[in-house]
Amino acid sequence: MSDNIKYALLGLIIGFTNGIFGAGGGMILILILEKMFSVEEKKSHATATAVILPLCIVSAFIMIKNYKFDWSMVLLISIGGIVGGFIGAKFLNKVSNTNLRKIFGFFIILAGVKMIL
Repeated sequence: MSDNIKYALLGLIIGFTNGIFGAGGGMILILILEKMFSVEEKKSHATATAVILPLCIVSAFIMIKNYKFDWSMVLLISIGGIVGGFIGAKFLNKVSNTNLRKIFGFFIILAGVKMIL
């Protein structure tokens, strides 16, 4: 199977995950890019970020149409998220691959524990 087909199938899985959970597809994508496609850590994080943007836009349109939510909360969280995203993207250039892996692993474990409890 060619890499193009593998990437398209991976996109389908990540899109489904992002659509059903509202997020999380990027975390899965990072792991798969690193482990199955041997993509370097920082490149996999950057790729996942770029991939998730259009997926979130599509999911957001469907969620906005079908569910009610607090627009002021969306605005405030979005502002904080934009600032945090900028800082995080700048930080990515400064952190080593080893530390990046540890930080990412910590957040995955933290999320997993929170979901179980």
